[in-house]
Amino acid sequence: MTFEIDNIELHFKDKRILNGIYLKAETGKITSILGRNGSGKSCLIDIAFGILKAKYCNIRIDNKPQKKKLYQTKKATFLPQYHYTPNRAKIASVFKLFKVKWKDFIEEFPEFSNYKNSKFNQLSGGQRRIIEIYLILKKASEIILLDEPFSNISPLYIEKIKQLIAIEKKQKVIILTDHNYQDVIDISDDIYLLKNGCTKLIKNITELEDYNYLNPGSLN
Repeated sequence: MTFEIDNIELHFKDKRILNGIYLKAETGKITSILGRNGSGKSCLIDIAFGILKAKYCNIRIDNKPQKKKLYQTKKATFLPQYHYTPNRAKIASVFKLFKVKWKDFIEEFPEFSNYKNSKFNQLSGGQRRIIEIYLILKKASEIILLDEPFSNISPLYIEKIKQLIAIEKKQKVIILTDHNYQDVIDISDDIYLLKNGCTKLIKNITELEDYNYLNPGSLN
């Protein structure tokens, strides 16, 4: 599957946030968006999922215009920056809702084995985030959008999450954005830099320094 975002324009009052954006993602690849805070990365993910309306927007799947918003279909799942799980919902119930097996989760994260009947507001923020990421990655869908998947997670768990993402990309389109650029670079097949409202496909990682996203020497 190919997933394309094209000719995106977004304005807030008189401020232009995105202008003529293009991005292409494919099954079998992890496509990432890097950019400074406030550059519009989360806005672009929200537009792709359909929860933010752009002035102009052209989304294509396998070269065909996608008329329905992605959130209105079963094709995509979206991890927002905030906790999306209900505070008082039982963890086991949400696993059933997502049709994701608790047994498989425990094989990856055995330290969570005692939390099956707990409620989400009984977990730490980091624990809750790990479960939320796992549910999004494992839910049956063809497109995964991840907004800050590595934020507020310990380095040990980040490595596990990266491994899971690498497994899921084999049969899914994965688009992610995160401010932890080292983790993004490590896992990405394609990287787009979002700067001045436009996207630039990075062909050589040193371009991130050339375009002043990273300070000189950051990649050494």
